[in-house]
Amino acid sequence: MTLPVHVAIIMDGNGRWAKKRSLPRTFGHKKGVKTIKKIVKAASSLGIKVLTLYAFSTENWRRPKSEIKALMVLLKYFLSKEIGELNKEGVKLRLLGDLSRFSEDIKIEIKKACDLTCNNTGLNLNIALNYGARQEILQAFEKMLKQGIKKPTESILSSFLYTEGQPDPDLLIRTSGEFRISNFLLWQIAYSEIYIVDKLWPDFSKKDLESAIINFQSRQRRFGGVVLEKQ
Repeated sequence: MTLPVHVAIIMDGNGRWAKKRSLPRTFGHKKGVKTIKKIVKAASSLGIKVLTLYAFSTENWRRPKSEIKALMVLLKYFLSKEIGELNKEGVKLRLLGDLSRFSEDIKIEIKKACDLTCNNTGLNLNIALNYGARQEILQAFEKMLKQGIKKPTESILSSFLYTEGQPDPDLLIRTSGEFRISNFLLWQIAYSEIYIVDKLWPDFSKKDLESAIINFQSRQRRFGGVVLEKQ
C-alpha cells in the first residue's frame, strides 16, 4: 500500500481539552507538546518522510497575552530541551513562517535547533510558527518581483515558499472535528487528501495517525483526472 510521503496536521483542540477538565488553557498546550513528541516518533517509525505541524498562526497573536506568554515559554522549552532527543533520532527541523516577531532568545533557540539537525537524514519535521498561507504566498510574489521574475510558473513560485524543496502534502489531518483549513498551506494542499478526526489534539495517538494513513490508502487520487478501469 502507498504510504503518504508528506503528512500535514492542523493540531486543534488544546484549549477545549483543558476546558473539558476545568483546567487553564495552558494545561492543554502542555499536553499538546507531549502529543507532538509522540506523533513525531510515530511518523518516523512508520516511514513518513515529511511531517508538518501547524503550531502557531499569524492570527494566534490575538489570543490573551497570558496565553501567548505561556505558549512562548513552551516553545522555548521544546526547542532547548527536546531537540537533543529529536536529533538523536535523526530528525531534521525546519521552521515555517515569519520568525521576525519572536523575541531574540527564542530566535537564538530556533537557530541552534535548526543548525544542530540540519545534516540529519531522517524525518523532515516542519513546525509552522507565526505562519499564514496568504502571507506566505504574498511574500513569495514580493521576492520574485525583486528578482525581476514577471512570469512565474508553478514550480518557480513553489521555490519561493517556506516548503521549498519539499513535496506537497499527500495527507492533511485536522483534529477536533472542525472542517476548516485555517489559512494553512493553501498552495501546497491543492491536491492533498483531507482527513478530519473528532479527537482533540492532546488525545491524538499513533493509532489515530495509523487510521488516517489507512483511510488515505483506501482513496483513489485522481489529481483532476479520471481513473480508467481496465478492460
